[in-house]
Amino acid sequence: MIIKVLAENNTVSDEFDTEHGLSLYIETGGKKIMFDTGETDVFVKNARRLGVDLADVDMAVVSHGHCDHGGGLKTFYKENAKAPVYLHPKAMGKYYSEHPEGREYIGLEAADIEDNRVVLTTEHDMIGKNIEIFSNVSGREFVSLSNRNLKMEKDGEIVGDIFEHEQNMIITEDGKTFLFEGCAHKGIVNIIRRYYDLKHAYPDYVFGGFHLQNPSTGISEDAELIRKIGETLKDTGATYYTGHCTGLTPYQQLKTVMGDWLEYLATGRVLEL
Repeated sequence: MIIKVLAENNTVSDEFDTEHGLSLYIETGGKKIMFDTGETDVFVKNARRLGVDLADVDMAVVSHGHCDHGGGLKTFYKENAKAPVYLHPKAMGKYYSEHPEGREYIGLEAADIEDNRVVLTTEHDMIGKNIEIFSNVSGREFVSLSNRNLKMEKDGEIVGDIFEHEQNMIITEDGKTFLFEGCAHKGIVNIIRRYYDLKHAYPDYVFGGFHLQNPSTGISEDAELIRKIGETLKDTGATYYTGHCTGLTPYQQLKTVMGDWLEYLATGRVLEL
């Protein structure tokens, strides 16, 4: 498997552009997959620098209905004329972030989702050979407190987001399993446990953000919570690649606990696993 980081908050060198967002390009089993598109056209610029032809992508998966993961969809449609885009039905809702200066819309725009290639998913779907999507993550253990400023519209009212629009992707290749998630608003530990319920084993590799830092304030989650998350993840025996909404300070705290079981996903990084 080859994974190229097309968009993330930080970079391996000044050669690449960055943004608050996430986009991964994956080659597996003869298929080329986009997992999230970031917020703007940054992923396109970096794809060219990494030798990725987006026109050749076979399918795209959007992890949830926030613009820093699916805002680049309309640009993707211009670059690629064939790939189906797998989206949770509730990712089509209206989502907001509360800031001291006011409320900001952070959902997807109509142009992002009203395309004839959008395929709506259920709580567990096979979308290709050895490629599957799951949602319906339950449990509330080790959930980020910074979720509290994230809202959604329900029945004409603004209420707390319960993140039912999140979905995760599993790829199996050569006897190894790879789990891809976006921001883990439901809690990375709870996502891993849902994976275990489905597979009766833990994944070999996990990729995505853990949402341990509030992007509006820069405030990280409590150090004790981060330590407990690190210990729990280390016990699974998986190797984790994280970044984006995890935050650099929480990443360093997790790294102290997890050691070689944790690495950083920066823009421009290329992994061959």
